[in-house]
Amino acid sequence: MNKAWIYVFLTCLFELIWVYGFNVAETWWQWGIIIGIILIDFHFLPKACESLPTGTVYAVFAGVGTIGTALMDIFFFGGSFNIGKFLFIAILVTGVIGLNLADNKEEEIVSKGVA
Repeated sequence: MNKAWIYVFLTCLFELIWVYGFNVAETWWQWGIIIGIILIDFHFLPKACESLPTGTVYAVFAGVGTIGTALMDIFFFGGSFNIGKFLFIAILVTGVIGLNLADNKEEEIVSKGVA
């Protein structure tokens, strides 16, 4: 696995942690931890962009954040789940996968000297 994808994984993981923290933090020190996690998160995001297309990194980051937040709302905070949420989560997943595949195809064409 490419090191840049490890950075993408880490930035997505830390994003979900701080989003969860927004819902449960009550004291100043808990908010301090969340701010620290956000700073760590935004350390890994540009690291991933050094080797991967920024559009792909951000699409994965935003997609995982959106989907993860929706699922956290459902499973941890008593939110509702319906066919509409399922449909739009599926559209997001499809879009993120499609963008990644399109970027990989473009990189193959450029590396072969076709473009």
